[in-house]
Amino acid sequence: MSPFEIATVGDNCIDRYLPVRQSAVGGNAVNVAVHLCGLGRRVGYFGAVGDDEAGRRVLGCLAARGVDTGPVLVRPGRTAVTDLDIDATGDRVIAFEDFGACAGYRPPDADRARLRRMRHVHLGWLDDGGALRRELAAAGVSISQDLAVNPGAEGLAIAFGSAGEDRGRARQLARELLSQGARIAVVTCGARGSVAADGAAMVEADAAPVEVVDTTGAGDTFIAAFIDAHLAGGSLGASLGAARQAAALTCRHVGGFAQDLQPLI
Repeated sequence: MSPFEIATVGDNCIDRYLPVRQSAVGGNAVNVAVHLCGLGRRVGYFGAVGDDEAGRRVLGCLAARGVDTGPVLVRPGRTAVTDLDIDATGDRVIAFEDFGACAGYRPPDADRARLRRMRHVHLGWLDDGGALRRELAAAGVSISQDLAVNPGAEGLAIAFGSAGEDRGRARQLARELLSQGARIAVVTCGARGSVAADGAAMVEADAAPVEVVDTTGAGDTFIAAFIDAHLAGGSLGASLGAARQAAALTCRHVGGFAQDLQPLI
C-alpha cells in the first residue's frame, strides 16, 4: 500500500528574491504538496533535483514538512532556480529562470504505475507536451493542473486558471476551460477574488482581506486548499472559501510556504 494518497508532479526550484537578497524553496508542485500536507493529507512529490546543495535543501525542506520525497530523482547537474524581482508598479516578476534538473523530467515506468493508483494527482510544470496528463486521464485518475504553468484542460478534474484582476474575464475563462474538457474550472483574479464552475453552477468569492507582504505562492496555496476541500466533499462555494482564506495567509510572508529564508551568496 502506498504511504500517500495524493501526488504532485513537476517543478521545484530555489526562488531567489533579488530585492531582499534571500532565497526560499518553491515551485508550483512543491508548494501545493507542502500545503496539502499541512491540511492533513498524505502526499508524495514526484520530480527531479540536481546533485547539489540546492537539491539537498529542497529534499530536506519537503521531508521536514511531511512530504514523501521517495519518488524524487537526483540527477547530475544543478537544481532549478528562479530569480524574482519587483517591477516599476511594485508587482513581483520573474527576472530569470533556469529549469535545471526539472528540464526533461519524466516519471519512470514504475512511478507512472504508482501515479495511476493515486486518489488525486496535481501536475505542476512539465515539458512533456501534456503526455502524463493524457496518460493519467485515460486511466481515470483525478487530475488537477495550473494552466498558468502548462496549457491543456482536457481530462482534468480541476483546471486552475488566472484572469489577472478581471472578474468578467474570469467567468469567460471558466466557461472556456469547461468547454475544453475540464470537469471543474477555477479561475483566480487577484484582488478581485475567484470564480468556480462545474457546468451546472458558477460561484464567485471575493479575496480575503490581508496586509500583503508577498504574493509568491499564494496561487499554489489556493490550489492546495481547493483540492483538499473538494476531496472532502465540499461544494464549489465552500471550496472557494477555504482556498481564499489559505491564500491570504501565504500573502503574509515571503515564499510559497513559511520557511527559514537563506541569504543569497
